[in-house]
Amino acid sequence: MLRLSGITKVYKGGRRAVDDVTLHMGPGMLGLLGPNGAGKSSLMRVAATVTRPTEGEVLFQGEDVVARPDVLRRALGYLPQDFGVYPNLTSREFLGYLAAAKGISARSARARIDALLELVNLTEAVKRPLGTYSGGMLRRVGIAQVLLGDPQVVIVDEPTAGLDPEERVRFRNLLSELASDKVVLLSTHIVSDVESVASDIAVVANGRLQRRGTPEALLGEVDGQVWEALVDPAAVPRVQERYLVSRMVRTAQGVKVRLLSPEQPYEGAVRLTPDLEDAYLHVINGAYGPNGSAAPERQPASARARAV
Repeated sequence: MLRLSGITKVYKGGRRAVDDVTLHMGPGMLGLLGPNGAGKSSLMRVAATVTRPTEGEVLFQGEDVVARPDVLRRALGYLPQDFGVYPNLTSREFLGYLAAAKGISARSARARIDALLELVNLTEAVKRPLGTYSGGMLRRVGIAQVLLGDPQVVIVDEPTAGLDPEERVRFRNLLSELASDKVVLLSTHIVSDVESVASDIAVVANGRLQRRGTPEALLGEVDGQVWEALVDPAAVPRVQERYLVSRMVRTAQGVKVRLLSPEQPYEGAVRLTPDLEDAYLHVINGAYGPNGSAAPERQPASARARAV
């Protein structure tokens, strides 16, 4: 239904945010995973017809939406990373305004808005102006507006930012239900946002598509390469320089380090079953290099590892 072919986006000054990316999508969810600054948001804006690609084409149902964006816009629900609201309106008033802009009749909009506000758990706050909402509540308003017109294509960029854990699970489940008969494109830098709901994952880094496949295929690339070792706290910097470290846990006996290595890194290190975060780190390291040399403005992969 939605085909992005050879998409390149170059901004003023020559910065190449997206570099020759091709993604073809049918009904179902595609999880677009990558670090901040990888080009995900630029790619999403092209897919949502917010900006034109420098090169490449976007087709929806075979129609060129770069030349005729309304073909896709009528069927699109889009939540950008930076979602703005009118602070003096209530959530019901704001959604009513957006429904009118989408051409939804006032009668249909009223019932739809009430159902959506209940879905995103905002019923008790409907009389408050949006300017009094927390960041997480505003994100839920954004999620509601995505679903106003029963879209065929849903594009959401970092949708769970600011949501608490329970709301994150609720929204991931909602997207999973939508994906049964819609194209759902979910962009995030948080592995847990895609690992439980997406059977198709694309990893973007340095503006390019690095991998696309099932979670099982990505996990297969690091099978047998994930280890846990107990190291002295003073040795942690040396471990991070030598290996890809996905997480660390400090204990009374030392630091438990989860790392990637094709061979046993230390005597006593135990081989672990890989998870998607390990696979993601492996792909990102291949894009940026162990010292981040391909993207000096970004941290190396090991420095982005999670420490607990």
